[in-house]
Amino acid sequence: MALLWIGLIGTALPASFHDGVAAYERGDLAKALQAWRSAADQGDALAQYNLGGLYANGRGVPKDLTEAAKWYRKAAEQGNPLAQYYLATLYEKGEGVNLDRAEAAKWYRKAAAHDVPQAQEALDRLARGKHPPLYLQPRPPLSEQLLVKGSNH
Repeated sequence: MALLWIGLIGTALPASFHDGVAAYERGDLAKALQAWRSAADQGDALAQYNLGGLYANGRGVPKDLTEAAKWYRKAAEQGNPLAQYYLATLYEKGEGVNLDRAEAAKWYRKAAAHDVPQAQEALDRLARGKHPPLYLQPRPPLSEQLLVKGSNH
């Protein structure tokens, strides 16, 4: 459900974030989790987003959509567009949070404003009254399409 964000505009990121990326790329999910949690606890939005992805997908931790929503929200509130998108999907489906399509639309709009194409598609779908699971078509999750690092690695 979530993608890990590995390449973003040249912002300075904590060493622990980069340590998490390196660990993730080596397949050491325990160390990635530890490093990203450290950075996330310091307010790093990319680390918060990546933690959300680990919990949403059950990678290195038991799958926990409530925990995923918590981390996505922290990153989304700091303007991370992919966290905004994934938080919206959780609200739309009522997974890890209470079902709330108005809240989903709010976060989809924020993500769409940052050119996340899936967010605009979701807004269009909501406007037509199409809701999960009626519209779902199998396709690779975004988490398999992108891995986000931060450009200073």
